Amino acid sequence: MLSLVASSVAAMPPSAVPPHAPLDTFLAQAVGDDGYLGAVALVSRQDQVIYHGAFGHADPQGTSLHEDAIFRIYSMTKPVTSVAALMLVEEGRLGLDDPVAKYLPVFAQLKRVTGGDADAPQLAPVARTLTVRHLLTHTAGFATGGDDIRVASALLQRQAPEEAADLAGYADRVARAPLADEPGTRFRYDGVNTEVLARVIEVASGQPFDRFLQARILSPLGMRDTGFEVPAGQRARVMALTSRDAEGHRVLADTPSARTPGVPLRAYTSGAGGLYSTAADYLRFARMLANGGELDGVRLLKRETVAMMMSDQLAAFDPAVPAPEPGEGFGLGGYVITDPAKTTRPGSPGQFGWSGAASTYFTIDPVRHLVIVLMSQHLPVEGAPALPKLAGPFYRQVYADVSP
Repeated sequence: MLSLVASSVAAMPPSAVPPHAPLDTFLAQAVGDDGYLGAVALVSRQDQVIYHGAFGHADPQGTSLHEDAIFRIYSMTKPVTSVAALMLVEEGRLGLDDPVAKYLPVFAQLKRVTGGDADAPQLAPVARTLTVRHLLTHTAGFATGGDDIRVASALLQRQAPEEAADLAGYADRVARAPLADEPGTRFRYDGVNTEVLARVIEVASGQPFDRFLQARILSPLGMRDTGFEVPAGQRARVMALTSRDAEGHRVLADTPSARTPGVPLRAYTSGAGGLYSTAADYLRFARMLANGGELDGVRLLKRETVAMMMSDQLAAFDPAVPAPEPGEGFGLGGYVITDPAKTTRPGSPGQFGWSGAASTYFTIDPVRHLVIVLMSQHLPVEGAPALPKLAGPFYRQVYADVSP
């Protein structure tokens, strides 16, 4: 449940943080009639906030955007879910290399597509066991997009897992569809992996997923404005969700949460993309990871567990799973920079982070001791001109402005 208390960063007097004119200029130029509606950014270094700012508007009516605005963070929910799973691993209630079927027996007799078509598919039993680690690394083999797996994708879509009322129903629907790949052989990023993981967390913990997150992560970290639904009294703080039409004009996005800000993003508590949050709240979560699992005297994970989470897992598979992007690997819930010379992202070796579908971003640079959180609410749609992405240029400006 979200709190009625605004974030401490939002209440910080402007004089408390040194100005960074280039960052202000970048964000001011990114918002406007032809750009993003608004944006909030926070940068910390060595646990001190060195930059904060809010630019643009919270809605099409011209309401000023404030730093305590609430955002749909979509896939930035995934790292939170990953931390929840790793907490159970540390407690011995979950094993990274445990079969998923140990917790969800419906996954015990998996098959994969070997040919045919959606009406007459050719199937074969999988040779590899689907594990919890595969869910965390998006290597489970689920049929999540791609022209090369149209048959498997169609079979998964027929199960309509996103229409499920709860995580148990979601997992059951996914288990009825055959895999596209052998587990542990191909990286295919998609929310299916994390939704199934969220159901595993429910079973392993004996608690509903949302209650586990609230009790074990959100409340201990003081993330008072983060949750799966925004209370009615706080919904005025939710930034409007925009997209573009075919002519490139900014319009309200065609989603229930755009029409009614603050409502649950899914019928089930989505571990892949269901959270609302603020920049200040998410900064606390990211700082906890940057500090090796601890923040303000509250420890969620051991330092070595966080190091594993933020290290490339794909190269350790036998055989290694090809990396999703040049110079990058994937950890337990986010990208990891393995070679800064090859990646398009600015950063350092071991840098970890992720983004959300509606233009929310975070990154942790352990070499420079930087944490960057950047939040907006623009949802790209197929067939409409895309806005330039914010994260890469903003990160570069941060590095130019505050590094080394």
